[in-house]
Amino acid sequence: MTTTPVGIHDLSFATTHYALDHAVLAERLGVDRDKFYLGIGQEKMSVAAADEDIVTIAAAAAAPILERHGTDNIRTVLLATETGVDQSKAAALYLHSLVGLPNAARVVELKQACYGGTAGLQFAAGLIARDPAQRVLVIAADIAKYELDSPGEPTQGAAAVAMLISADPAILRLDTPSGLYSADIMDFWRPNYRTAAIVDGKTSVNAYQKAAQEAWSDYRRQGGRDLSEFAAFCYHQPFTKMAYKAHRHLLESQGHSVDAARIAAAIDDTTTYNRTVGNSYTASLYLGLASLLDHADDLTGKALAMISYGSGSVAEFFGATVQPGYREHLRTEANRAAIESRELLDYDRYRELHEAVSPTDGRYHATAEQTGRPFRLSAVSGHKRIYEAR
Repeated sequence: MTTTPVGIHDLSFATTHYALDHAVLAERLGVDRDKFYLGIGQEKMSVAAADEDIVTIAAAAAAPILERHGTDNIRTVLLATETGVDQSKAAALYLHSLVGLPNAARVVELKQACYGGTAGLQFAAGLIARDPAQRVLVIAADIAKYELDSPGEPTQGAAAVAMLISADPAILRLDTPSGLYSADIMDFWRPNYRTAAIVDGKTSVNAYQKAAQEAWSDYRRQGGRDLSEFAAFCYHQPFTKMAYKAHRHLLESQGHSVDAARIAAAIDDTTTYNRTVGNSYTASLYLGLASLLDHADDLTGKALAMISYGSGSVAEFFGATVQPGYREHLRTEANRAAIESRELLDYDRYRELHEAVSPTDGRYHATAEQTGRPFRLSAVSGHKRIYEAR
């Protein structure tokens, strides 16, 4: 029985209007900037404007895909996030009207920490396997936020990645099998009453490494490829150095010789965007994929390893094959422009944005017009979020 190939037909990235250079944060904290530039591999982090949230950046990521391909046969929209704007209504429904999606569609929000985007991707693949004529829009969008002066503060960031999943994809074919691992671990979480996450850094690093190793072991038990068959490895990147740590741990756990050059060859091209955008939770893995496709030499026909991790915790290891002609469908210039066009903040302005509190009284509150991006949160009124397209 021949199965129809399914995978990523188009991929688009968006981030926020503002960014903070880690040199500014280092000066404020009285440390050498290389503690961040080299120690965790982060140089800048995207910061949301007052009129930006996950809906506005998700819409900015999705709009170019719809402009290129239209909305025909998009009968499912899956938005993965752990920084949702409502406890009941899916953020994807706000986006639905902003970007002109059809009414004849199922629209859902998915949550499992940073793993949610991969859940959306795999759910989409299953829907298309059942009906290859359908297409699914999967969006991963998050704004990573930690308390000021906390160890997690330098690992903040924000981004959205939108992917059009289809049969006979132009960019990347998803391969089988997948390796899976889940465990109930309190390494990172955010109770409903908090706006910033709680993280146990050491526990989280150890949990990530163990989960990646266990997902790999399950992948091999299911008949997956050998490590040597992959041209590159895309990891979830809460900070870019975590990808290097995780890959070293995986290689050593399987008895492979490890040297810096081997790890760099497998990882470097995946980290370029995350290094300057920061952690984007559900979007992080797929921003790493975009970075790899935009920066690596020709990958046609090559197998890529995708290692997804979400604290709490769930991990998945799966393979994907780069399709012939993929470069014709990339958005390299637009991706770079999204990063380079950000406005840099001084520390006081960053702190003001960080500490802003959303109104809760139900009155009309106009939102300061700051972002130059195509969508914005214009007001909150009667406990309703009001968005506008530029």
